[in-house]
Amino acid sequence: MRARARTGSPQGEGLPDRTLRLRERAGHHPWPRCARDDARAPRPPGQARGLGRRCRAGVPGGSLTVRVLVTEQLSDHGLDLLRKDFQVDVRIDLATGPLETEIAPYDALIIRSATRVTDAVMAAGTNLKVVARAGIGLDNVDVDAATRRGIMVVNAPQSNIISAAEQTMALLLAQARNVPQAHSDLIDGRWERSRWEGIELAGKTIGLVGLGRVGSLVAARAAAFGMRVIAFDPYVSVDRAKEMGVETMPTLEALLVQSDFVTIHLPRTPETEGLIGAKELRMMKPGARLVNTARGGIVDEEALAKALEDGHLAGAALDVFAVEPTTDSPLFGMSNVVVAPHLGAATREAQDKAGTTVAEMVRLALKGEFVPYAVNVSAGAEVSEVVRPFVPLAERLGSLTAGLAQGGVRSVVASYLGRIAEHDTRVLTLAILKGILGRSVNEPVSFVNAPMLARDRGVTVSEMRSTVSQDYVSLISIRAETDEGPASVEGTIVTRNAERITNVNDFDIEIAPAPRMVFFNYVDRPGIIGKVGTILGDHSINIATMDVGRKPEGQGMEALMCVTVDSDVPPEVLEHIAGAIEAKRVRPVTLPD
Repeated sequence: MRARARTGSPQGEGLPDRTLRLRERAGHHPWPRCARDDARAPRPPGQARGLGRRCRAGVPGGSLTVRVLVTEQLSDHGLDLLRKDFQVDVRIDLATGPLETEIAPYDALIIRSATRVTDAVMAAGTNLKVVARAGIGLDNVDVDAATRRGIMVVNAPQSNIISAAEQTMALLLAQARNVPQAHSDLIDGRWERSRWEGIELAGKTIGLVGLGRVGSLVAARAAAFGMRVIAFDPYVSVDRAKEMGVETMPTLEALLVQSDFVTIHLPRTPETEGLIGAKELRMMKPGARLVNTARGGIVDEEALAKALEDGHLAGAALDVFAVEPTTDSPLFGMSNVVVAPHLGAATREAQDKAGTTVAEMVRLALKGEFVPYAVNVSAGAEVSEVVRPFVPLAERLGSLTAGLAQGGVRSVVASYLGRIAEHDTRVLTLAILKGILGRSVNEPVSFVNAPMLARDRGVTVSEMRSTVSQDYVSLISIRAETDEGPASVEGTIVTRNAERITNVNDFDIEIAPAPRMVFFNYVDRPGIIGKVGTILGDHSINIATMDVGRKPEGQGMEALMCVTVDSDVPPEVLEHIAGAIEAKRVRPVTLPD
């Protein structure tokens, strides 16, 4: 552990100062340059090659000797598309059956949510080149194992967004007007109009937690009902939200206290799991209503049941649950709750689009053509040996930048200094984007779709390079402009490919990225390190590493402490530390392994 003051060296200065000596501007490059396996002609990234030996086996023109296995229901249109070029076997029994013993002859596997594609399945699939998920989620596919084995993974990320948005509105209306309850009463022989009096949507405020693809569609539909639309999504810029007619909120609490209806549109991640708990539910307006069609586990179902039971909330509607499938929940049987068994994507149109989309992705992959919805396409064979080790670091630095940012990210400048700048660094910029967007997007983010997702959120990206680096052989520097100000992170690789974060928000530090990190800003004075260590120790939280960076602030020194820990730090412990050290800011961040 070291506490270091800034030396005033150019390395420690802000990115804008360094850009004065940049000698080459790479501009905006949405794709890394990739090449055919014979290195004779360029090929777009996302093409079915470059992940390994098996991905190189394109099938020009198609061939009936190429076999596709379908283990779950797929639209007739999708099957017909595949049968034009390939031999297709539909084996629904293998969704939960002995897939490992049957997969060997097949070049492609198409699944939905019931089939689990494990490393063992892919090891047995000696001819397997592509796994396709007819839908968005990839929880049942070991994507990392597929990447290691050179197997492309594709999905259909836009197939169900309209259906999911419409399901949100359906549950919103059903909850507001007590439709399921009134229906049940009537068919049971009870005509009780006064019992099921509802409320109008017009003139009410709807708060969207998440303003991605589904959230933005819900915003448009809610506005059409005459609702005031507000949203909390720190990864969507204010300008982009204004284009959609949405008023952004600076915090989740600011949204909750104003909303008559709250709808959830987030992925389930370590950061979002339990996001709406007992504390947040009590922040909501008395008589407000909650709708969740995103992912189970984001809302604490036990706490929600209590808030409904004691009358603080008027109602709730859920399409998703922490454990699925389930027929046992404290919410079931409550008269002010509407529930459905995860029907967000259960429309004929969504299923048809999913089937057709993945069939086309499989066809393109097996024919060696560009695959737009590949989720694990790497940079390809032309990434230099100098650049390649920096790809995981770039993604982690991007994720850290997003985790530290306050407000929606509007722009990102990725700068590459030193030896690394002598090479094509576009794949690193894609990795940075992947890390930034991976914290907020409700679908898998890949090198392929990251630029498109950034454009959807109004995020501009630029890349700069300079062969000049003062303190390190190679350095990655990221500066993001957000609605609340800048955030910056720098990092490098030292001996034996060891990753190091070297600067955070203009504080020089040196610490390895870790899955669990906490950053404290405070006025430096004696005893701070001891207080932090004592409080964490009192709560049985082990400190793995710690570093402190300092810089002058007024008559004293401002400090940034970075702590990596072996277990999650509960919010109440962070609040305790913040009070004890009079922290200006506390920011916990989780990073991908």
